[in-house]
Amino acid sequence: MLKKIAIALLWLWPALPGMAACTGQDIVPGLPAGDRAALDAQIDATPFGRGNAWRATRGTAVVDIVGTYHFDDPRHEEVMAALRPRIDTAAAVLVEAGPSEMEELKSDMLTKPELMFVMKGATLPEMMTEADWQDLSGALAKRGMPAIFAAKLQPWYATMLLAAPPCMMPELETGETNGLDARVISRALDRQIPILALEPYDAAFERFRAMAPEVQVEMLRMSLLMDDDAEDMLATLSRAYFDEDARLVWDLGRMMAEKTPGLDQDQVDRVYAMMEDTLMIQRNESWIPVIEEATNRGRLFVAFGALHLSGEKGVLALLRDKGFRVEPIPFR
Repeated sequence: MLKKIAIALLWLWPALPGMAACTGQDIVPGLPAGDRAALDAQIDATPFGRGNAWRATRGTAVVDIVGTYHFDDPRHEEVMAALRPRIDTAAAVLVEAGPSEMEELKSDMLTKPELMFVMKGATLPEMMTEADWQDLSGALAKRGMPAIFAAKLQPWYATMLLAAPPCMMPELETGETNGLDARVISRALDRQIPILALEPYDAAFERFRAMAPEVQVEMLRMSLLMDDDAEDMLATLSRAYFDEDARLVWDLGRMMAEKTPGLDQDQVDRVYAMMEDTLMIQRNESWIPVIEEATNRGRLFVAFGALHLSGEKGVLALLRDKGFRVEPIPFR
């Protein structure tokens, strides 16, 4: 069970969406008017801050791009109706992880427990205060994780578990999702279109290994202090995605962190800068040469988590900086 959850979370975090079994409420309608205005202003000032579907062209190269939502939702069918012709005419489909990468990851999860667990050195109870450890063990118990196992989790993986509220566990335990990525891959397989991965299967582990343990624990503590809002946050993100407002994932989360008791501005700035660089910017930058090389095959269809679209170092801005013309196209 744990390995299935881990595999799902590795591809879905930090932009985990909601699912039908969760009953959280959209946070945005209840925000003070000033906070909502500040959010809108921040998103409007962000390059490519709104929109889920784009086309990048340079010379004869044509790259159709969609930002994805990783879990099942009936609204995906309407989206796929718009995407199928673009997939069907592509010479290759690029995704974060294709079928072969998922199989390699599953193999590693079965044979390398050190990927998820601390095999030697300090464990979570030793790295955290007693009060924080008690709160964490309680939060993980609600997600089906006994304290004896929780104590040995790598801090980054404990953080990922907190990103998924207890209501998401049944779907994660299956190890299968029917989100937009999965539907795109299924369509490509049906049409026998080559599927290429944007990054190696173990790139997620390498990113997390690069984080110092104390930074991982700081990130974990921030997630723990915000755990009560997890289900409402996911409901908010689900709505925002289908409104083509996925940047809300980042900016609302940061705003909420800044207002969370027990967190100061320096902590929030430090952790968010680390997460943005390690989990977003580094990945985005590594994907650009992969996309450029693949244009030699012909027209491309590229799908990845919607949060990677926007920002000065988002995929769209990076492609623009490489000479591509980037313009929005219909999402559904």
